[in-house]
Amino acid sequence: MLPTILSTRSWRLQAAIALFACATFTGPILAASVDVPAVSDPQSSEHHAGKIIWVDLVTPDLASAERFYGGLFGWTFGNLQAGSTNYAVAQLNGQPVSALFEHNLPSTEHRQPAWLTFIAVSNVESVRKVALAHGATVLAEPVYLPHRGRQAVLADPDGAIFGVLDSSSGDPPDYLAGPGEWIWSALLTTDPDRDAAFYQELFGYDVFELPSDDSRQHLILSTDNYSRASVNALPADGTRRHPHWLNFVRVMDTVSAANLAVTLGGRVLVEPRIDRHGGRIAVVADPSGAPVGLMEWSDTNNVADAK
Repeated sequence: MLPTILSTRSWRLQAAIALFACATFTGPILAASVDVPAVSDPQSSEHHAGKIIWVDLVTPDLASAERFYGGLFGWTFGNLQAGSTNYAVAQLNGQPVSALFEHNLPSTEHRQPAWLTFIAVSNVESVRKVALAHGATVLAEPVYLPHRGRQAVLADPDGAIFGVLDSSSGDPPDYLAGPGEWIWSALLTTDPDRDAAFYQELFGYDVFELPSDDSRQHLILSTDNYSRASVNALPADGTRRHPHWLNFVRVMDTVSAANLAVTLGGRVLVEPRIDRHGGRIAVVADPSGAPVGLMEWSDTNNVADAK
């Protein structure tokens, strides 16, 4: 079973991710001329509705982001340009792991860069329709991107931003992520039950509640006998915390990775701590402020069904 990830009481993720996303994801990164990589290479015949299959970064400083994530995770980058859009494809061991898009903001606008989580669907338009019927907002209408497939960007009823993607190359198979790869995603929200029900309507998740030692809810979203993501209650001790998705990269040593993140110009948002799965997790921000999770994971742990 994958971990709950977010049971710490010391969350300090305080920026308006949703505000930045709303202004950004309707812009250049969804232009049909942007030649983003295929999700699966080689092409896959697998399809896993509800699986998180891609993550993009929108940042005001592409060069700084490349230095940070390259130094932290060993990613390499191929820089591209489409019209006025500068972006880079991040690779690990020759395989694409994400795309990074540069989007500058006026100094008067206080918005935080963010990673955008894409969830697999078989029909973008159908999911868009269901999402709207259940209180979502469309931030970027469905568009087809060569190699990647058809996608759209939505905000759930509480404002958390996510993408839906019908991959034209199929979905990646279910396997345990290696170091430097995305291993987990979590939704932090004010009403876990309501939001879990919303995502269940969209993706057909099975929802399981995990025991809690911090008086907050921790839910697991599962399909195909695999845990896909968690839904976790935001702490109630601050008004600046906004519902958002947070993505985790597997590292060999969370403490060392967190220290390295600081050396590379980032900062620690959540200090390394032991999660209930037995490994350490932490959350850091890159030099521009985008949060990303760090997570240790033992190969002996079970990554299958949350039951």
